[in-house]
Amino acid sequence: MKRSKSLTFGLLTVLSIMGCSPSTKPYEVVDGYIFVQKEERRNETTPWELVWEDDFDKGQLDTTHWTRIGLFTSPQWKLPVERWQEHKACFRYISATDDRVVKFDEDNIYLRGIVNDDTRNGDPRPFLTGGIYTWNKFAFQYGRIEVRAKLDPAYGAWPAIWMMSEKEIYPNQHNGEMDIMERLNHDAFAYQTTHNHWTITLKQETPKKYDTGKIKPDDYNVYSVSWYPDKLVYAINGVETITYPKVPELGTHQWPFDQPFYLFIDQQLEGSWPGKVTHPEELPIDMVVDWARLYQ
Repeated sequence: MKRSKSLTFGLLTVLSIMGCSPSTKPYEVVDGYIFVQKEERRNETTPWELVWEDDFDKGQLDTTHWTRIGLFTSPQWKLPVERWQEHKACFRYISATDDRVVKFDEDNIYLRGIVNDDTRNGDPRPFLTGGIYTWNKFAFQYGRIEVRAKLDPAYGAWPAIWMMSEKEIYPNQHNGEMDIMERLNHDAFAYQTTHNHWTITLKQETPKKYDTGKIKPDDYNVYSVSWYPDKLVYAINGVETITYPKVPELGTHQWPFDQPFYLFIDQQLEGSWPGKVTHPEELPIDMVVDWARLYQ
C-alpha cells in the first residue's frame, strides 16, 4: 500500500538532507544525516509531520540510507565466519553476501530466511537470512517511526524491527535498544520491548519493559514507536501496547534515549528465544516490508 509523493515533499527532503531545511520544520539535520526533532513535543496535541520515508519500490536497495547487514562485519557482531558457533548472536544467520536473502518486487523488499544448500564453500551456516540497517547513513532523535510488514511464520523464525544508538555516547553502560517488533514462530502476537543498562545489566523489572500486541498473522501490520523526551509509546496497527517512561532519578542507566538511534529491519532464525528450526520444510520464509516512515 503506497502513498503518493508530492514534488514539494521531495524538495523539502532534499533541502533537509543538505542542512538547509526551512525553520518551520520540526527537526534539524546534524552531521548531514541525523534528524533531531525539537524537544517541545511531549504529547499528541501537535500533529506529526512526515519527514522521511522509503517505499521500497525502486527494485533495489537505496544505499544512501541502507546497508545490508553482515553478521561478521557489522558494528554489533564482528566475528570471523569460521568462528560462528562461538557466539550466541550468530544463530540469527544474517548474511550480507547472499543475493537470495534480499529481494524486491515493484512494491516491497523481501527479507528471506532460507536453507543454506552449500555449507562447505564460503558460509558454513545451515541457514541464511536477510536484513538491512541505517547505521552511519540515517538516524534520528525523537519522533514516530512506523514500518508496515507482513511476516511468514516458521518454527525458529524471529523477524525483528528495532533500533540502537548511533553514537553510544555513554561509556561503560548499555546505550539502549528499542524493539519495535519481534515475532516468534507462528505466534499471533508480537513483542515490543525497551532495553537499557537498567534492565539488561542491573536486571531491574520496574518500570515494565515489554508487552505484546495482537497482529494479523497472514496480513500486513504497522509497527511503531513514538519517542518523546520522557517516554516511549509502542503500538501495533495504531493500538498502544505499552508506554515506557523516563524515571529522572535513575539517570542514564534507565534513560539513555536522549541521543540519536538508527533502524534495523531483519529476518532471523533460531536463537535461545524462538528455538531451533524444527521444520526446515517451512523455508524459505519472507519478511515482506512495504514501507518505513519517520514522523516528527
